[in-house]
Amino acid sequence: MRKGEWPRFAARPYVCGAIGPFDQARLDLLARSGPAVQVVHSGTEVALLSSRPLEPYSEAGSAATAFAWGDRRPVSRVGSDWLSVAEDCEAPGLIDGPDGVILHTGGFGLVDVYYLRDGDAVYFSGLIEPLLALARRPYEVNWDAWAAILKLTYPLLEDTPYRQVRRLPGATALTWSRTGRRLRLDRRAPRWVREEQVDRELTGGDLVALLHEALKPYDRVLVPVSGGYDSRLLASVAVAAEIDVESWTTSPDDGLDNDIDFARYITKELGIPHRIVPQYPEKYPQEALWAARRLEYLTSHHAWYSPFAREVHAGGRPVIDGLAGGPLMKNFLITADAVGAGTGASRREALLMALSTSEAHLPVLGDAALAWIDDRVRTAFVTATSMLHGHRAELPLSVLHTRTARGIARSPVNLVGPEVTPVFPFLHPDFFDAALSVPVDQKEGGRFYREILRAANPRVATLPSTNGALPHRRVPLRSNGPVAREWNHRMLTKAASIPGLLSPQMLEVVAGGPDALTAFGSWNSRFWLRSLVVFGSWLTDYEDLLGDLTPPWVG
Repeated sequence: MRKGEWPRFAARPYVCGAIGPFDQARLDLLARSGPAVQVVHSGTEVALLSSRPLEPYSEAGSAATAFAWGDRRPVSRVGSDWLSVAEDCEAPGLIDGPDGVILHTGGFGLVDVYYLRDGDAVYFSGLIEPLLALARRPYEVNWDAWAAILKLTYPLLEDTPYRQVRRLPGATALTWSRTGRRLRLDRRAPRWVREEQVDRELTGGDLVALLHEALKPYDRVLVPVSGGYDSRLLASVAVAAEIDVESWTTSPDDGLDNDIDFARYITKELGIPHRIVPQYPEKYPQEALWAARRLEYLTSHHAWYSPFAREVHAGGRPVIDGLAGGPLMKNFLITADAVGAGTGASRREALLMALSTSEAHLPVLGDAALAWIDDRVRTAFVTATSMLHGHRAELPLSVLHTRTARGIARSPVNLVGPEVTPVFPFLHPDFFDAALSVPVDQKEGGRFYREILRAANPRVATLPSTNGALPHRRVPLRSNGPVAREWNHRMLTKAASIPGLLSPQMLEVVAGGPDALTAFGSWNSRFWLRSLVVFGSWLTDYEDLLGDLTPPWVG
């Protein structure tokens, strides 16, 4: 984003500020370094600034003044009850009470809160880049963040690419005590962790009825339909609810484009207007860089979504997104090894293996780099999922709190969300609890999901699906076309400058020039290449501001 443009915060405001004994000049610098903001609230050791006015939600007579920002905000709550706002609204917020100030995230942390500590003061922002104005220069690389981005495609815990800038995890608060003169980190177990859902013997029809309730507030929506289960279910429910529905589809750059073919069948059956948003191979470098900068280099996902996201901005409709559908209803990335594991440690190891990018067609990382990255990611993953250990729904919740929140959600929340409202029906509290209550083994092989689809629309349920279909036709990968290969190679060359990062075989690929990348056509090879290209792009954008680039695996 350093060399790009700020997102247009239209549906959700951009927020920054400070808590604790902050310096006004530093706060002013933070305010100048991001999107335009105005003061929403200020007091002793607290300041909240926003790109548009925020209404407080505290009940009359409360001694605290409370604000929340996100796509759903509370109307009236007890001012000190931050966790219920985090759980029910998935909204971050700030509470200024007589004894102190609370800065908190949403339950999953989908709307980002980044912070930088300076003594006892904390400066916070919804974006990383403005906080870098307060960071020491040159910036110190956070290799733990890059280990996870390379291995998993997204970081874990509080990690960002910079040591000084941290991300506040979901269901977590930073509290500044005015009386104790100290700062405290308060991590809570959200409702779905505290209250383990037992099997309620729900039917597919019960889940469909709850989706109707989740969509009641909306009268016109955009449902991006792919060839999978999630979007066809949500489109079916929206049509049955007599909502004004439009549907768009684009190519996911998977080399198949079944999404486009299958979406035509679905939208024709539902009788809704359908549009194909085209993408162009010669524009791939610009699109990939646009997504990487907008997402502040936190994930290698979503490059294919860039042109679609900008069209969605112009469309102006709330966008119905199937976030969390896979792990909640079809055991996505939850392998039989993980389900049948005899111990908690083996269960977590099996899940981590499923979440990690598997081996490419050749060794990608140097031996020392790979060993260090594997160790750091394994340790971080165990810590990131620690509150879920032994939970009845440990497997789906572990996927949701890591991959979904940190990687997959970036597309609807950060590429679409600031400009247009994303709607997540599967995260509606009643539906989420109901889906979580269905035993994992009942969802094996998509069995329960197919029951839900039949209850929503039996004809749509029988149409071809990317969740089980064989390829119908192959199309060239935009990410591996001639223009993309040239750009990918330049970024890969930059990544190769880090000592010991790449294997000898991978260095031979770099030496072979752009055409050597034609071999990176398989699923795993593409993911490794994209992560390294994102890393190289980050190095290219920030090379004049980065300090020592000697990695920790170099002795």
